[in-house]
Order: sequence, then structure tokens, then C-alpha cells
Amino acid sequence: MRMALRFIVPLLLVLAGIAWATTPILSDLIQRWFRADVELRAQLVFDSINDTVAREVKESDGPRIDLLFQRITRDERLLALGLCAPNGRLTHRSPSWPKTLGCPPRALRVPAFTVAARGDGTVLTAAFPLGEDGNDLGDLVIVHDLSFSERRGATLERYLTVFLALLGVLIAGVTVAVALVMRRNWVQAVRKGLAPVVAGDAPERTPEPAIAGLVAEMREMLRDLDVPRGISEAIRVDWNPDTLQNLLKSELPGAEVIVVSNREPYIHNREGDTIHVQRPASGLVTALEPITRACGGTWIAHGSGSADAETVDRQDHIQVPPEAPAYTLRRVWLSDEEQEGYYYGLANEGLWPLCHIVFVRPTFRASDWEQYVAVNRKFAEAVVAEAKSPNPLVLVQDYHFALLPQMVRERLPGATIITFWHIPWPNPEVFGICPWREEILQGLLGSTILGFHTQFHCLNFLDSVDRFLECRIDREQSTARTGGRTTLVRPYPISIEWPPSALVGQPSVPECRAKVRRDYELDPNVLLAVGVERFDYTKGIADRFRAVENLLEHHPEWIGRFTLLQIAAPTRSSLPAYRQTQAEAEAVATGVNQRFGRPGWWPIALVARHHEPEQVFTLFRAADLCLVSSLHDGMNLVAKEFVAARDDDDGVLVLSSFAGVSRELLEALIVNPYDSSAMGEAMHRALLMPREQRRDRMHLMRALVAEHNIYFWAGRMLLEAARLRKRQRIQDQIVQVTAPFTWRRGGGSR
Repeated sequence: MRMALRFIVPLLLVLAGIAWATTPILSDLIQRWFRADVELRAQLVFDSINDTVAREVKESDGPRIDLLFQRITRDERLLALGLCAPNGRLTHRSPSWPKTLGCPPRALRVPAFTVAARGDGTVLTAAFPLGEDGNDLGDLVIVHDLSFSERRGATLERYLTVFLALLGVLIAGVTVAVALVMRRNWVQAVRKGLAPVVAGDAPERTPEPAIAGLVAEMREMLRDLDVPRGISEAIRVDWNPDTLQNLLKSELPGAEVIVVSNREPYIHNREGDTIHVQRPASGLVTALEPITRACGGTWIAHGSGSADAETVDRQDHIQVPPEAPAYTLRRVWLSDEEQEGYYYGLANEGLWPLCHIVFVRPTFRASDWEQYVAVNRKFAEAVVAEAKSPNPLVLVQDYHFALLPQMVRERLPGATIITFWHIPWPNPEVFGICPWREEILQGLLGSTILGFHTQFHCLNFLDSVDRFLECRIDREQSTARTGGRTTLVRPYPISIEWPPSALVGQPSVPECRAKVRRDYELDPNVLLAVGVERFDYTKGIADRFRAVENLLEHHPEWIGRFTLLQIAAPTRSSLPAYRQTQAEAEAVATGVNQRFGRPGWWPIALVARHHEPEQVFTLFRAADLCLVSSLHDGMNLVAKEFVAARDDDDGVLVLSSFAGVSRELLEALIVNPYDSSAMGEAMHRALLMPREQRRDRMHLMRALVAEHNIYFWAGRMLLEAARLRKRQRIQDQIVQVTAPFTWRRGGGSR
């Protein structure tokens, strides 16, 4: 003990000297870090508004520039914005522009950053050149207040001093512990205790009682590194393909992106002597195709078109989109037997009804499971074949590939695998019905990140893992650890592209209203409700028709003045449950029309055919209200598409509480789709809602969909993946450094 004290006292003195000598250096380094962060923020602000400001300057629209500057400078760190003409004169500025500050030196071809002193602190001015096609439009000047960085620097200096003091105490305590257990071979015991944390795949071992407390503290310190970092929202960034590309370059430089889905983004079909390209009307494709364009890489999917095999090269590749190739589509070929068992069988007769809980009994056949395993393995082999690096970023989509993450993990242990489950996840009691529940859970836990639409579905999944697997669950961090690997389970509500491409070229709202009523032979004066989905038993189409019947029964004043236009595309017609769904909906619609219909007017117009996205947006713009009455849905992008279509801030959304989107679009009229009376009353309320209230509700919903668009959805997952990849690199370096000192299990060193 005396020898330990003789070592501790000089050690504390040395640490005090180090703290005294290094604090100024670290303080300067911290200030440099903050300045680099502010410069990066200035660059982001400029990238976001560059085109807008340049356009307004060309159009000489000064008031709009001033309004834009005033809105952007609401951020506390962003002090002011100004526009300097080519002659160095300040032509526009935000109200917060410092009175003593003029235009900085010209930026010319590259941004110019300058630090200047103010009475109460310092500011950073960033001058960015405006202009295109050789036109010099002057400089956009962005002024940031650096006083916050000085305050934070001082705070960090205090924390650093306290940290070094605590570090000294901790080292002293560790030194005492070393003295006590030195004769007990403690080095070997510590390394054995920490091996699962450092090596990742090593089996769990219980440390010796003498050092159990020390190992627990060190493990806790490592776990602190796993605290997720949220997206910084100090300045609002408009998420778009360019933003996503910049994120990939900065956070995932050189990462290889591979997307895996059952549905392909482009299908080639032969019609006579001509090959036509079809873009499927799928929410999954609508969500992922813009992301893959922005990210590049490879999309692996089932080649289902009649001319798909004719259009690929020898490696089953084709460059898409056809009009502007940006990424590679790799097609995988399935036999009729594989398609029947894997897709129609286990996926859509088993997992789909199991997860949606709409009282359709799931069907599980051993032959379907065998095909499901075989197809998942075929796609996993395609991923391995397409991977050009040992650590690709693999984005696995939906319930068709529950086994694929683990299969890819076995062949590419360094891959970062993000699996997104696009449908609900049931509670453990319901999921326990599945005969292959353990295999499915193990397959999904091969993922690095497993995403669901809502936190409720994440909790259901963790409860299922806890019930059926030997697994360590951390509910605070929302992780599951098994087989030496940790899977993050996170909610990522999916969305749509913004602004939506289907909105481009749309007629005005009055023109859309006239066109839709003319095309579908509707009375020009009726108030119109619209429903758009597939003939799927999860969508509650028949229940929606019963709600219309209830509305007309209790509020007969709407007879002749209201019509529901229901667009329902047939789907999976080979399955009995889907044929029965369509037959039931048609029968209910006929009954309601016979009961309330009049010459020249029907309460329900049922159109059973596919509509292109542009046609759907025209319907949305023509409608007075949109009905989304899903009995159970992971998200339901139709609701967000209706909101996106209404750039006139009008229309009412009647939304099922059992759709995941109801957790986001709180300004909709939320209903229980099983209660036809309550849904009818919600429709009545929507039809009578004042214009001002409709506008306020729609404005709030549009703001949310615009901000939390598909690129924001992708960006959150990619940022999480980038953090984990960085941490894995650190762990790999730790393993390399400690490898020469690692002890064999038998006790010998190597």
C-alpha cells in the first residue's frame, strides 16, 4: 500500500501539470472546432438558399429577398444575412445586421471567411459568390455570432479540468486495485472480462469475482459510446437528393450502397413487337427509387416483366432510370414454384395477415417455408456477388426477406445491414402463431439496424425477441444483443419525396375539380370524397362504404349532394382472401347505391383499375376530403400524398387511427374504421368544416410532410449507420492494438 501511495502522489502532481499545460492548447483546439462547425453551417445555409436568392436577384424582387433573410435568421447562431452587389455596396440585409459591419472583401470564385470583433464578442462573416453562366450577381454574406462558441469553450475548459481531476482519482483507484490483485494474474482476468465488448463476436464469459466491479465499470464506459446522436436541427436543412448526396460523401465516403427488394423499380414488358417500360405503382418503390437515384449503387430485385430477360446484360444488369441512368438494377430470376411458395405463399398468405391482425387467418405450409428460405438465400448470394467491398451498406426492404440479413452477415461479416420492415409488427402472442418464429427473429437480428414505422412496432419486436430467443435486451437504448452482435431497433416513419414529381404539370384545383367530375360523370355540384388503394383486406374498403351508408342514413341532407369516388386496383387476385375482399366491397357498394341512388346520381362510384401517380394527384386536388380507413397499416403513404397534392391548403383528411401515419398527421380527423357510425359522423364534420379551419389543418400537415420527407427518412438511417461504422472501426483498431497481449483461453499467451 505504501508503494502504491508513493506512486499515486507523483502521478497526481504530473496530471495537475499536464492539465495546466494542455488546457490553453485544448481551448484553442476547441475554438477551431467550433469555427469549422460554423463555417460548415454557413456552407449548408448557402447551399439551401443559393438558387432562390439568385433567382430573386435576377427578378429584382427585393421584398422577397428581405422576407427570406428575415425568416432564415431566426436561428440564434445565425446572426444576419446580407447581399452585397458586385460594386461592394450592401443592397439587402436582415434586420439583425450589425450597424458597424459593411461588405467584406469579394469572394470571387471561392467562399471567404473573416472573423471580426464586436462590442460584446466576435462574429464570423462568410461571403459566397452568387452567379451562374458567368453572370456576377455579387456575394451572399452570412454572419454568425461566435460568442456562443466562446461561452461553450469556457464551459468545456471547466469540464476538462474536472475530468482530469476525476481521471487522476480513477487512475489512483485503479493503481490500488492493481497492487491488490497483481499476484492473482489480474491482467488475464481483465482481458477475459472485456473480451466480449472489444472483440464483438467472442462468447460471453463471467469475470473473476475479484475484478468483477472493475470490469463492470469499464464496460459501462464503453456502453456510453453507444448513446445515439440525434440529427442537429440548429438550422433547418431542406432535405433533397443533393443534401443526401452530400451526407453520403461526408459521413459515408466511398460506401457501396446495395438495395434489396422484391418489387423492381422498372419493369420491361413486351406488347407485340414493342417493349414498354413500366414504373410500378408501389409505395415501396415510390419511397426508395428517389433515394437510390441520389445514392447510386445497385438495386437487386425480382425480374417479373415479360421482357426483363431481354433487356439485361450477361450479368443480369441494366442501367436505370431509362431517361437518365443513375444506378444499376440487378434482376434475380424466380421459377413459378419459387414465386408461388415464397411470395404468394409464406409472404402474403402467412406473414401479411399475421402482422396486420385484421382477422384473416394466416396460412403456414412447410413447402412455402422451404421456398421462402431458398429465395432468401438466392437473393443473399446476389448481394454477395454484387458487393465490391467487404463492408457494403445493404438496405433490405420488407417482409419478403426476413432471413436475408443473417445470410448476408454470414458471408459479409463487415457489412452494415439496414433492414426496414414496411408492415406492422404484432405483439408476441400473435407472432407466436408462426411455426418458424425463431428463425425469422434470428434472421432479422443479423441486421445492424432494424427499422419500423412506429415506436409501438419496435416495442412489439423487442417483446417478441425477449419471449422466443435467448437474447439480451436493452430497452433504454432499444437494442437486442445475441450471438456477439448488437442490433439497433429504431422507428423511422417513412414518407414521400418533396416536392412530389406527380405534382409537376398539374392543372389548377378548379380545373382538376371540373376534369374529375367530367371524366367520372359526376354531378358538378356534389361534394367529393376520394379513396385510393388496392383491393386489400387491410384497407377497410367495405367498412368505408358502410360509413357512407351511415352518413346518408343519419344525415339525409347529403343525399344527392355527396359522392365517394373509390379507386381500387385489383391485386394478388390468385389468393382467395383478396378475391373475397373485392367481391364484398362491390356487393356493399351496390347495396348502398340501390338504397340511396337517384337518376343521375350514385353515392358510391367504384372504379376497379390502376391509376398512374399523376392521375391520383389530380383526383386528390379535385376532392373535398380524402378517406384513409385502413384496418391496420404500417404507415399508409396515400395520406401523405393527399396532403402533398393540396398546394391550395384545402381539403380534409379522414384518417384511421390504426394507420401508422396517424401518429404524425395529428390535424387529420382520426377515426376508428371499425365504427361505421363514428366514421360517418367524421365525414359529416369534414363536409361542414369551415374554410379557415381546413386551411390551418392542411398547412400544418403539409409543413410536417415537407420537412420529414423521404430524404429525411433515409438521412436518419444513413447517419445512424455512419455512426456505427465509425465505432466499429475504432473497435477494430482496439483489437489490433491489443492482439499481441491477448491470452488464449487455455491460459497461454501468443
